[in-house]
Amino acid sequence: MRASLVELEAVAAVARHGGFRPAARELGMSSSALSHAIAALEERLAVRLFNRTTRSVALSAAGEQFLSEIAPALQTLEKAIENVGEHSERPSGRLRLNMAPGAARILLQPLILEYSRRYPEVDIEVVTENALVDVIGKGFDAGIRLTDSISPDMVAVPIIPKMRSVVVGSPRYFDGRQKPVVPGDLSQHICIQMRMTSGRFYRWEFEKRGETQSIAVTGHLTFDGSDLILEAALAGFGLAFLGEHALAPHIASGNLIPVLEDWSPHYAGLSLYFAQRRHMPAKLRVLIELIRQSATRYNW
Repeated sequence: MRASLVELEAVAAVARHGGFRPAARELGMSSSALSHAIAALEERLAVRLFNRTTRSVALSAAGEQFLSEIAPALQTLEKAIENVGEHSERPSGRLRLNMAPGAARILLQPLILEYSRRYPEVDIEVVTENALVDVIGKGFDAGIRLTDSISPDMVAVPIIPKMRSVVVGSPRYFDGRQKPVVPGDLSQHICIQMRMTSGRFYRWEFEKRGETQSIAVTGHLTFDGSDLILEAALAGFGLAFLGEHALAPHIASGNLIPVLEDWSPHYAGLSLYFAQRRHMPAKLRVLIELIRQSATRYNW
């Protein structure tokens, strides 16, 4: 009766973490797939390896004996994989990334396309969506999100350490209008609103010298994506509140004018995140290296 390497690694990971969810993250698989693998092995062995309750998962006596006997073999295999990995030349395969549309726009040239130029053997798939997703359960290698939104049990690699959102309007919009000086002045302006994935309107948030304000703006246009808000602002249909990195070229060209900059604080920026793994794939390792190089090149 044979057990696959995946099943043996599954037993070791669940025993190490005392639960299916953290073990699944380490192995890069879903909790349900991991539970199925363990159950299938137990059925073939005709023995229960783990005692399960609603609160804990622990090795049975048979499971403890089984793990003690397979652990040395797993360590030998792990060492062999590490050694042979040192001789691999270039990363290959498919790299699947999940991120918000705004993050994809910011990182397309400096990170995603640069990665493709350097490593043409890797096929890159980028899926954009505003809502947070389970990157492991949906088969992604990694995700990119605002650092503060990343679960603490994931490995996070900062890409852009600090960001901020800025209120902008076009010269056409400001023609004949006074620019806002304090957040309260926005009540006298037409603002382009954003509806969040939760269904609520985003409140524009400001801070200055410890004073915070959250403003419910009004306007004729509402979008659920920053790209459309940016286009409407460039066309002069109202003020927009968007990330400074996406606005930078339009501000530099004079097509958008920033206001309330002294009320626009920095916040934690974007990070790459993924599950802890014993063996990091080369395609992910070189992405992290590129991120660190880009931080210096672009002064992020």
